[in-house]
Amino acid sequence: MERLGTGIGWRPEIADAVEEMPGVDWVEAVAENVCPAHLPESLLRLRRRGVTVVPHGVSLGLGGADRPDEGRLTALAERAQALGSPLVTEHIAFVRAGGVLTASPRLEAGHLLPVPRTRDALDVLCENVRIAQEALPVPLAVENIAALLAWPDEELTEGQFLYELADRTGVRLLIDVANLHTNHVNRGEDPARALAELPLEALAYVHVAGGLERDGVWHDSHAHPVPRPVLDILTDLASRVAPPGVLLERDENFPEPAELERELAVIGTAVESGRTTARRAADPAPAPTPTPGPGPDPDPGPATGPGQAPDAGGRGAPGPDPRAAGGTGPARQRLALAQTSLLSALVAGTPAPEGFDRVRIGVQARSLAAKRADVVAKVAPELTVLLGEGYRTAFLAYAQRHPMTGGYRQDALDFAESLLLADGPRNAGIRRELREWWLDRSGPAPRSRRPAVRVARAAQRVLLRR
Repeated sequence: MERLGTGIGWRPEIADAVEEMPGVDWVEAVAENVCPAHLPESLLRLRRRGVTVVPHGVSLGLGGADRPDEGRLTALAERAQALGSPLVTEHIAFVRAGGVLTASPRLEAGHLLPVPRTRDALDVLCENVRIAQEALPVPLAVENIAALLAWPDEELTEGQFLYELADRTGVRLLIDVANLHTNHVNRGEDPARALAELPLEALAYVHVAGGLERDGVWHDSHAHPVPRPVLDILTDLASRVAPPGVLLERDENFPEPAELERELAVIGTAVESGRTTARRAADPAPAPTPTPGPGPDPDPGPATGPGQAPDAGGRGAPGPDPRAAGGTGPARQRLALAQTSLLSALVAGTPAPEGFDRVRIGVQARSLAAKRADVVAKVAPELTVLLGEGYRTAFLAYAQRHPMTGGYRQDALDFAESLLLADGPRNAGIRRELREWWLDRSGPAPRSRRPAVRVARAAQRVLLRR
């Protein structure tokens, strides 16, 4: 795997600072926020300096029941080619559900949701990854995600799930140590066990990020400093393998450039600490004198290891190979029903599926709604200007009644339309401006700004009021 070095997530808000930071070997850009025909000047300058740029996708939904969308795959490939990237990355997650497989309305999560660690989900994910690999011009790496809730009746640990995925597809792994910490707090999973089970030879690079704990739940916010437990997991990983690259993610609440540089230095120290531990462990030491003892267990049984699901007796047993069963159609159907049921509970207020923690369902639902409000405010900042402090309350009330079925820009238009249909906002001037904003953006093309056209529209409105 290509050595990447030290990196930071490129975001428009810190683009100038990233260009000036010493010791940054590469950056990662959110693929959906980059247009290959009009690359940001900052990224072009970095490329000319020899800084590697990796597109990081967030909307492909490789862990969903549907096969990957050809249009999204093409878009990801175009970004990799435009940026001259050595690889592209995505997530082991589902982001939408419903549709043809369930004969139900399509629902969008607007965020990454965990895939059940079951044989069905693994079979579907492996096939989806292979489809993506064939469509992309460079290698693909996939990332473990953070989760606020756990699926009931899972059959594999995270390490086993990722081991089998890499073994069956050859896909590279992007390991997010902050997400391992999140799952430790929220799901009681042991990061050290996950690292021990992972095929670290498949490691592409590592993500490091901060978060915060609220009401006993860890939120992977990417808006806070990297905490010590995350750095400790990074050190543990680096003691097992030399990471080809390590990248700091920060998406919001950006500090001063000096603080970001300090975090990069702390991350480098954590990696070096792990490598020092590895070198010490590799130094030859005198062999201990063997002590007579009992003979080996005549029947120790097969040990549970990476890629093996424990059987009823707690011993490892290879899972069934779905490739010999004639395709993933039935598995896709079962996975589609399960994911649609969960997503409907999260965004449409339907009852929580059996076996899920209802409290965590509520936490995840509120988190999705809050993120949805935040992203709509970013893609349509005019709404926050027009509605002021009332924007968030109005949007969250709208979100409770209207699950997202398209992208965030469409969501912004639908929100504005719902306000107008309800004769809101109360202020007539603001309502008029909101209506103009919606009309300018809801048609197939922006409305003309020529004076003659504007006069004609005004005359039409007068005639319609008669």
